Amino acid sequence: MKKKFLAVLTAMFLTTSVIAPSISFASTTDTSTKKGINEKLGVPIVVYGGNLSDTEKESVKKSLDVASEAEVEEITVTGADLVKYISDGDARSRMYSSAKITRKDAGAGLVINIVTPQNITQVTSDMYSNAMLTAGIEDAVVEVAAPKAVTGHSALVGIYKAYEVTTGEKLDTERTDVANEELSVATDLAQNSGVDDEKVSQLLTEIKKQIAEQKPATKEDVEKIVNEQLSKLEINLSDKDRQLLIDLMNKISNLDIDFSKWGSQLEDLSSTIKDKLGSITEDIKSDTGFWASVKNFFQKIMDGISGIFN
Repeated sequence: MKKKFLAVLTAMFLTTSVIAPSISFASTTDTSTKKGINEKLGVPIVVYGGNLSDTEKESVKKSLDVASEAEVEEITVTGADLVKYISDGDARSRMYSSAKITRKDAGAGLVINIVTPQNITQVTSDMYSNAMLTAGIEDAVVEVAAPKAVTGHSALVGIYKAYEVTTGEKLDTERTDVANEELSVATDLAQNSGVDDEKVSQLLTEIKKQIAEQKPATKEDVEKIVNEQLSKLEINLSDKDRQLLIDLMNKISNLDIDFSKWGSQLEDLSSTIKDKLGSITEDIKSDTGFWASVKNFFQKIMDGISGIFN
């Protein structure tokens, strides 16, 4: 019996490789591949969470491939920055998630890459994109990293600070405050309401697109838009979560935003999210990709156990 038990454990150990993620990092030692300095837009800004140890900071540097840049500007984000951008922020908050921000020409849009997805446990790239648009951040490549498992919320504050350093512009703190609330609502819905991460991002994006197009004059108009999109996307929320979403979107509709400039960026984000959702759906239908790996993983475990005991 002991041998059989060990064999079961061995079978399970061997089959875990089916769904283990393959993660590779660009070489940080080959100086011949260093990128040139953008003399028009400036060097990338790397912002480190203020609570990183020296070892963790080095890990983040490797994840963000800092060594491949010809030159970077490095800053640190702390709890003091949190309360600057978020009205109810806690200055004692622990800050670990970090980011590298590279400015792009006007019209390039936002590109968000979470380079340590195993360590950013709640916030998705599309959630970051939505929140950054609300905050007023445009036209940049943003890479997010953490050396250990964290929710990813503090990276947004670091991005705010880095964007101001990069552009020399001051972000509207009312917008950054609402953007942070948007990120919290998004992660709450994804964690507690049984709605898929990508579906939450799609919902937020589609509601904001309608706000930009319809320019609702009252909270009742915003509520109508929210309810229409919930129905269209077949998402069921509790009364409490629905009201949370309505209140958030009403705040967004009242921000000092040039909604005419929002349209194309929201459309790009919407297309990206739809592509992701479509890819997941096709994988499930065709038994390919990640979902096929999951299915095969459990099938191999069952086959291994069945072979041992039979």
